Amino acid sequence: MISTERSARLDAAFLALADPTRRAILARLTKGEATVMELARPFDMSQPAISRHLKMLESAGLIVRRADGTRRHCRLSDAGIDDIDQWLAMLRKALDKNYERLDGLLAAMTSKRGEK
Repeated sequence: MISTERSARLDAAFLALADPTRRAILARLTKGEATVMELARPFDMSQPAISRHLKMLESAGLIVRRADGTRRHCRLSDAGIDDIDQWLAMLRKALDKNYERLDGLLAAMTSKRGEK
């Protein structure tokens, strides 16, 4: 069972991931840290709009921002991504069990056909 706090973090992360601009920002950050201006460059939107996207990614725990003088740098955050990864691992485990049951059923059906 997922704790209420962890569930809220997952809700925030999936809400953040629902937007293609935010997914594109995360994809860019897989190449390494970037400034807000570097992240804004490929998009046809204002800097304040990009900042709102970054704020949502940060509040979801998917990125970390730091100040360096007047520049703001962003990077991926392990914590938020680990929460998603753990949740997906739970689903993968359930799928594996389903496939094992299906393999068993197919094996039983095959052996019954061989007995005829």
